[in-house]
Amino acid sequence: VLFTIGVKLQGEKAKDYVPAFIALFVISLTVRMISAEFTLNRYLEWAFWALLIGLLISNTVGIPKWLKPAIRTEFYIKTGLVIMGFSVLFSNIAKFGLYGIAIAWVVTPIVIICMYWFGTKVLKMQDKSLVITLSSATAVCGTSAAIATGAASGCNKKDLSIVISISIIFTILMMVLEPVILKALEVPEIMAGSLIGGTIDSTGAVAVAGSTFGSGSVAEKSAVLVKMIQNILIGFVAFFVAIFFATNVNKQEGEKVGPGEIWRRFPKFIIGFFAASLAASFIVQPLAGPEGIGAINKVLDQYKNWCFVLAFTSIGLDTNFKELIKRLQGGKVVWLYAIGQTFNIILTWAMVWFVLSGRFFPIPVLD
Repeated sequence: VLFTIGVKLQGEKAKDYVPAFIALFVISLTVRMISAEFTLNRYLEWAFWALLIGLLISNTVGIPKWLKPAIRTEFYIKTGLVIMGFSVLFSNIAKFGLYGIAIAWVVTPIVIICMYWFGTKVLKMQDKSLVITLSSATAVCGTSAAIATGAASGCNKKDLSIVISISIIFTILMMVLEPVILKALEVPEIMAGSLIGGTIDSTGAVAVAGSTFGSGSVAEKSAVLVKMIQNILIGFVAFFVAIFFATNVNKQEGEKVGPGEIWRRFPKFIIGFFAASLAASFIVQPLAGPEGIGAINKVLDQYKNWCFVLAFTSIGLDTNFKELIKRLQGGKVVWLYAIGQTFNIILTWAMVWFVLSGRFFPIPVLD
């Protein structure tokens, strides 16, 4: 109903949208059912299945004309991002203090900037929105960061699907291998967990990797805390990317971009994201308490996931395999991710060792 109202406000016909949306919803429901299976859910995110099923349909039987009014990727993405803002709580910073900030907030922008420079200057990749989207996905938190930054930079939805696919594949590998390597090297749990939280893209995969050290272990707690603190950066990264692209990348030669033009180009969903985050952090949480805000976010999380499943199913339905392969740019996209993630691991480990080895600062106790 809410989506129909939104489409109507955009000047589109509800009678064309409703039957198309019902069909899209049925496809998305199939995606949710497949991704909810325990083993599949443990290793592959819903985004993977949404893209895969959408791609299979579009590249075999094709998409009927009557279904196209429901394929509104940006609409679903931006709605989901505003809802997601409510779960980004500033109170998470207090739980790990300056340790978490040093690991999550110092390393992340350095990795994004270096990856962007490497992709555009060394690899000579022309699509700067693709480069910044992949950089943010690598440095912040995979799918969610890719969605937010992609929307802020105007990333092509087919490029976004490539970024998500690469991120998911590498996330699976890191989720399995990273804990094994850290255990073999006998890295202290608080350092191992912090490295996992700072380098594995997906929040869910971070929790799974951390839990291999034991349920309720220090490694699990530190991994989740670092990732949650890192997630707070999503809105800030999207904000600065939007400003940078409006004033530099998308600016015509000789054009002066004033405040009015910046506002026109600025993605308004970012304001909604921050408004939801601030309201949850400083109004709802103090009134409802941790349990109350947790219960609210459990409900909102379902709405957010539905928005994103609809969005990624739409991307799959609207994507051609041949075009997707062409957009890999001869493997440059994979090279950028692999080199960027390697740099991310090295830099994160250096910061983890600096703040948590006990050589320079007291090691914190996580309850």
